[in-house]
Formats: sequence, structure tokens, C-alpha cells
Amino acid sequence: MNIAVLGTGSVGSTIGSKLIELGHNVMMGSRTANNEKAIAWVGKQADKAATGTFADAASFGQIIINCTAGTATMEVLKLAGETNIAGKVLIDISNPLDFSKGFPPSLSSVNTHSLAEEIQKTFPTVEVVKALNTMWAGLMVNPSLINSGDHSTFICGNDPEAKSITTQLLKSFGWDEKNILDLGDISKARGLEMYLPLWLSIYGATKSGAFNIKIVS
Repeated sequence: MNIAVLGTGSVGSTIGSKLIELGHNVMMGSRTANNEKAIAWVGKQADKAATGTFADAASFGQIIINCTAGTATMEVLKLAGETNIAGKVLIDISNPLDFSKGFPPSLSSVNTHSLAEEIQKTFPTVEVVKALNTMWAGLMVNPSLINSGDHSTFICGNDPEAKSITTQLLKSFGWDEKNILDLGDISKARGLEMYLPLWLSIYGATKSGAFNIKIVS
């Protein structure tokens, strides 16, 4: 499958490398086709990796994975081009973290709204699924790093088929289906994004990103 990864940071490179390992063709999108980080990432991969602008990547991908900084996401998707993302599944991993006043960051969308909802509202023909935003990038693609992979991840979105496609992708990353909890429609992204202040506090206390939630009942 052709998959677009938007963003050249640690999340984008980790997700992109895992997708290539699984046999997908991946184009990493950035503001310029000759982005240094993207070119360096391509150089470490097999021949299934490519780089281009956000628009190039969005046009290329059958699925689009948004790994950009949350405060830049809406601009990035506009650069990607509405016609290039229309009708496609967009897996949103971003978080609306606002570092304008330093660390720890605040949330630019909170309580009655979320970044994922803003994406869905602005691009109504895109099938947005929120996923994987509640953990360190290493765990996203390798859940077995802790507790033998027995911990929880969450998805939400308005379209059942898009959530099914996302679930299959997560399973290919190593997630057990019983640990993939569908929270409901895209409004449930509010809670997923609001978890980030707690995640950051735990990270600050433990000095490690290798932790996650497990739902028990």
C-alpha cells in the first residue's frame, strides 16, 4: 500500500520506518521536497521510501498519517491540498501542544473541542481517525516493549470503515485487537488529547517514555 507520512520528526520517522519494514511504500511529506531530515530518513530505508512536499505525499498516499506538530497541523493539511486528501483515511497522531510559554506546554484545543475535530470540520470529506497519540513513538510501532504488549491503545472517528482500516494497521504494528479500544465518534478525541498533560507529568516523574495505560475491569 502507498502511505503518506506527514512530518519529519521522531514520530514520523518511527512510523515511516515501521511501515516500510511491513512492506508498504512510504512518502514522507514536508514543506519542501529537499527537506534534510526527510532525505536523511530516506537514505536509511529500502527502496520503498521517498520524500516530497506535503502535497506530493498526500497525493501519493492511499492512507495519510499526520505526524506533524499539532499547532502546525491545520496549515500542513491546507498545504497538502484538499483535493489530495479528499475521501482518504487520515490517521491523526498529533497533539495540540502549545509551547509558546515554555514547558510544560498547554493545549491549544481543550474541553469542548479537539484538533481532530477541527480537521474533520475543515475537511469534511476526509475520514479522520484519532489514534496512537497517547504514547511514546517507540511503543506505537512496538507494543511488546512493555508488559509483553498487553496494554491499551485507543481510536475514535466517525466512519466505521476508516476505523477498521486503522485497526488493521495497528494490528500489523503488533497491537492485540483486544487492546484496541474504540471510544466512539471523533468528539472522543477531546479526551485523548487532554491526556497529554498527565502523560507529560508521568514522563517528567519517571524520566522515561516507556509506559502506557492498561484498561482493567
